[in-house]
Amino acid sequence: MSGPAITIFIQTLNEEKNLPSCLESVRGFDDIVVLDSLSTDGTERIAREFGCRWYARKFDGRGPHQNWAMENIPWPHRWVFYLDADEQMTPELRAEIEAIASDENERRVAFYCGRRNYFMGKWLRHAMPPGNIMRFFRPSKIRFERLANPVPLIDGEHGYLRNHFIHYNFSKGLSEWFERHNRYSTYEARETMRALKENPVSLGRLFSRDRNTRRLELKNLSFRMPLRPVLKFLYMYLLGRGFLDGRAGLTYCVLQAIYEYQICLKVRELKRVERGLSPS
Repeated sequence: MSGPAITIFIQTLNEEKNLPSCLESVRGFDDIVVLDSLSTDGTERIAREFGCRWYARKFDGRGPHQNWAMENIPWPHRWVFYLDADEQMTPELRAEIEAIASDENERRVAFYCGRRNYFMGKWLRHAMPPGNIMRFFRPSKIRFERLANPVPLIDGEHGYLRNHFIHYNFSKGLSEWFERHNRYSTYEARETMRALKENPVSLGRLFSRDRNTRRLELKNLSFRMPLRPVLKFLYMYLLGRGFLDGRAGLTYCVLQAIYEYQICLKVRELKRVERGLSPS
């Protein structure tokens, strides 16, 4: 029996630990593409054992990396669902995207999707709510911008999926999380500098009827606010009720405040360099 007319797209870097579970969750899809960032472990072997198509290139930021894939990888199916190796498909989500892919009258060309994030063996229902991430799309109708946390540029209408995928954000431990977010904070600092220069706050986007447009503009507004690490912690832990997730929720909110502080420090360094001063 042939699989659903959807390509699964997975990005990897040294994911021999996570990749098997991810691939098990998408068994039955007849086309799985892995775009690797020059792994040095057993990632390629595992991908090929599962019958994946394999591509590898040097990572140059999330947006550029994903745009390269959209433009250079052949996509035999009309629809693509993107997962990271530390994420897993669920049966409910699979049924939903298969129904969309089989609907010849579907006018929307991209769909945001939420995820259930796990930490310390607990679903962070409040501290890290599902959110909206661009994951299901027609590759000819989408491109991405930003080096980290890419923003989709969609040529057409978009929608929102009801079901979520699973995310094990700390599957490689806290040390790897800190290493990864050290890289991410560098990207975010550069994007913050660009936003401050090029993207003034728009009240129209801030009060848009589309929830993802509002979210992105709130982030743009946050670039201009003082005490960002403190505000982020208070927002997540108190207003977002992260305290309801117990110790896992408290720990995660503190980690996010630390990450925000890293971004602020790196923005300060970039501003000093622009004025011809030493970074610190």
